[in-house]
Amino acid sequence: MSLPEKRMRIRSREDVTSENSKMNSKMGEQLGVSDEVEAIVSGKWKGKWKVALTESVPANEVWMNGDELKAKGIADNTIATIRKPRQGT
Repeated sequence: MSLPEKRMRIRSREDVTSENSKMNSKMGEQLGVSDEVEAIVSGKWKGKWKVALTESVPANEVWMNGDELKAKGIADNTIATIRKPRQGT
């Protein structure tokens, strides 16, 4: 089953480098994600991140760099809509 987007928790992790993210590989497969994800928080587009798919991340979370989240105004444990990047964004 393929999903166009999914509401997931964004978690701050210091072991994730800037402009990168980590997500569960099975969830990435369902979303059709291979190399990048987009995050939308409260209906506002917040950006694109390169993504590494791994089994170590819980299925309902996306891990991102804490300093980058602060710079973009995203708090730890925020719920965001995560999707495969759309053309033109």
